[in-house]
Amino acid sequence: MSKLHAKVIVNPAAGANSTRRKWPDIQSLLRRSGLSFDYQFTESPGHGIELAKTAASDGYRYLVAVGGDGTIHEVANGILQTNNTQETSLGIICTGTGSDLSRTIGVSHDYARSLSSLTNPRRLTIDIGSVKYQKQGQTHQRYFVNYAGIGIDAEVVQATERFPKFFGGTIPYLTGLVFTFIGYRNKPVDLRIGDRAVEKTRVLSVVVANGRYFGGGMQIAPEAKPDDSLFDMVIVGDIGKFDLIKTMPRVYKGTHLTHPKVRLEKDTCITIQSSRKFLLHADGELQGEGPAYFSILPKALCLAV
Repeated sequence: MSKLHAKVIVNPAAGANSTRRKWPDIQSLLRRSGLSFDYQFTESPGHGIELAKTAASDGYRYLVAVGGDGTIHEVANGILQTNNTQETSLGIICTGTGSDLSRTIGVSHDYARSLSSLTNPRRLTIDIGSVKYQKQGQTHQRYFVNYAGIGIDAEVVQATERFPKFFGGTIPYLTGLVFTFIGYRNKPVDLRIGDRAVEKTRVLSVVVANGRYFGGGMQIAPEAKPDDSLFDMVIVGDIGKFDLIKTMPRVYKGTHLTHPKVRLEKDTCITIQSSRKFLLHADGELQGEGPAYFSILPKALCLAV
């Protein structure tokens, strides 16, 4: 791995725009580590997908994402849109605000420490999620590495996009939650989990998880393993707002699964439909609307961490 020439894709806006300031130090540490690389900055949302797709198609077999969950999401999507997925590894330098995937797979949030593993990394082959959804009347597909979902979480993502992220961790998520909380109404949905049709129900949220964490450190799916070929689907039912406030601290500890209106399902696919409009996000990035079909791609991406 250390002999490979890497393409490093840097999101300067990651970490509340702090990655631009950190990059000269990161670049210096990378060169001192002996890693052979060149790099490019992303310039706009979605640009990381194009950079990664081009790099993987042009023969790079080691791509390194510098940023947070959104950056990893885009670089992974670029790799997965090529014919070279099985031969291409993804390294991570964590400089983001939430960095939930890094928590699950054990990448240090101290970038100086995580840099040292890039020249001699452990290889971790993980599952990838795929979701088909609607946008402007057309069916689209997006891959996700950590989690995706519908309900209040998607509307929180929409809310957080309306104001700058000056803080890291959970603060952006909680701020978006406050903005969303008052006007949100639980959604009536039809669920099909695997081959089983589930009764029509009202939900606050459905989280389709590959990793354990979301929202900057909330342990939404405490049993999830990114390499077990299964989604952990956390279905939060028709819970009231006062009950939600009481339950939120339990999400950090991962003890919310015992709540009578929270259920965990493990399967390889789920379809979500509703008579009402609902938004959908993937890895904390707003994508479009339902209906939505989620499926898992076992052992689809190699991480070099």
